[in-house]
Formats: sequence, C-alpha cells, structure tokens
Amino acid sequence: MIKTAIVLAGGFGTRLQHVVRDFPKPMADINGKPFLQYVLDYLAKQNINKVILSVGYKWEKIREYFGDRYLSASLAYVIEESPLGTGGAILKAVKGNSDHDFLVLNGDTFFEVDIELFYQSHHDRNSLLSLALKRMTNFDRYGVVVTRSNGLIVSFQEKKKYEEGNINGGIYLLNRSLFDGLNLPEKFSFETDLMEQYHKTIDFYGFVFDDYFIDIGIPEDYARAQTEFHQFED
Repeated sequence: MIKTAIVLAGGFGTRLQHVVRDFPKPMADINGKPFLQYVLDYLAKQNINKVILSVGYKWEKIREYFGDRYLSASLAYVIEESPLGTGGAILKAVKGNSDHDFLVLNGDTFFEVDIELFYQSHHDRNSLLSLALKRMTNFDRYGVVVTRSNGLIVSFQEKKKYEEGNINGGIYLLNRSLFDGLNLPEKFSFETDLMEQYHKTIDFYGFVFDDYFIDIGIPEDYARAQTEFHQFED
C-alpha cells in the first residue's frame, strides 16, 4: 500500500489574487480553513503517513501553519528556490527521498478517489505511472485522456469544447524508476514534457473514478468550493 504523498503546493494563484494575495494558492481560505488542510485531511483518511510538500512562493506561510506534522502524517518541505515546473518539482521531491512509490497530488485540486483501489489497479499492471481520471461532460477547460479498455493511455487530447470525456484529475501514482534514462531538464512540465512526450514509448495507465472533484484555480470554482466543502468538515 502507498504511504508517501507529494503535494505540489508552490502555486502563485495568479487568478485568485483577490483571495490569496500574499499566500500560496493552496492556502486559499475555504470556510475558515486553507484549502491544503482539506487535502491533508483526505490523505490522513487514506492512511498516508508521510507528506512531502513541494513549495516555493511564500512557502514559509505553509510551514508556519502546519509545522512538521499534521494528524498522523509527518510533513517534509522541498523548496523550489526558483520555479521548476510541475515535473521539476516532482523530480526534486523524489530524488530527496528513498521511497520507491509515490502518490502525487496538485495542491489546488481535490479529487476524493479511493487510494487503495487506485494503487491496486496501478500495481496489477506493473505501471510506472498511473493517472486518476475524472469523467466530465460539457467542458472546455481541460484536455481529454484517451485510454484502451485496460486503462493503457493512448493519447492526450488538447483543450477544446467537449461534450464528454475523461480528464486528468491531478492525482498520480508513480515509481521512482519512471525517471530512469529520461533526458529531462531541471525545469520541466510533468504533463507536457513527460506524460505527453513519453506515453508512446512507456506504458502509462489511466483509471476512471466517479468521485467528487474540484479545481479551485479559477474564481468560479473557488466560490463553489465555499458551499460544497461543508461536506468535508468535521
């Protein structure tokens, strides 16, 4: 079972400046709590006992709030002195830890998948990288991930208007050997420079979950979270 999570929490929150101002985007207030606290609560319920926070902009605000432990999980901070992109941030976190398998989450999305079920599918296929996918209808904000019936990813389709499709839900399972032999710079996009670049030569898998999903990256969804997140409060 997976026990270690990397949370990408270095975002500027450009489109949420009226909300976060001098705070990292994952610290955006949702009903009196930072968004990141809901993510950490979710991880605790999924029995994750080590969380690596990949941080950058105003990272001290996160450290001041959460410290080195939250509930049953230890918290470690991997600091980006300058922005590394999603890929560079993940790779730096992986290199700094001895674990073989990692759960990776975006710090500005919440996707309530069953991690044990996700990991079982990932493990059964000996996958180096698996994506949790969310079925969506009538959208244009996301691209679509196309898979075969066994979950093997065939293609990544660009953002446009879709009537329906499976999107990347921002939760990954990966093995550290994923990066072996890949010619990657220090700064790179995990989505564009790794997933889209290498999916034809390395078998990546996507598994669809019908659980609650929200991305607070735009003001409309941030406002929606204020109402919908009451279900996650103790």
